[in-house]
Amino acid sequence: MKRGTTVFLKAALIVIGLLVLGLCIFALPRLAGYSAETFPEYASLRYPVLIGMYVTVIPFFIGLFQAWRLLQYIEKNEAFSKLAVGSLGLIKVCAAVIGAIYIIGMVVLFVQNALHPGIALMGLVIVFATLVVSVFAAVLQALLKNAIEFKEENELTI
Repeated sequence: MKRGTTVFLKAALIVIGLLVLGLCIFALPRLAGYSAETFPEYASLRYPVLIGMYVTVIPFFIGLFQAWRLLQYIEKNEAFSKLAVGSLGLIKVCAAVIGAIYIIGMVVLFVQNALHPGIALMGLVIVFATLVVSVFAAVLQALLKNAIEFKEENELTI
């Protein structure tokens, strides 16, 4: 792959990471405060929901870092390596963890009769997106494993 393509993808990862970090630092606390003031009956959920949102950022940044490493492997022509398979596996797990956290959060809000349909819809979109990322990473991981096995078999053949 051309270096320009990986540079563009690395820049996209940096922009995405900075946007999410900015949202976590500036937007989420303000939004939580605004929601607590606007809907005082749900003010007790302000910090649990905020903590849940921050917890999902941890696997997000782990997945982002693994995507960065994957791009580095591609630049070094090590895309067909067990390290790349490991990075895809971590991306798959991180996406699944994010989806699971959102499902648990929506169930908790539903049980407390605090799940607004708009919030449920946004949560379902996030769960669906993480499911797509997780399945796509799993498919790529399986394909990469097969390609590595095929490559190793070809190297052993005279």
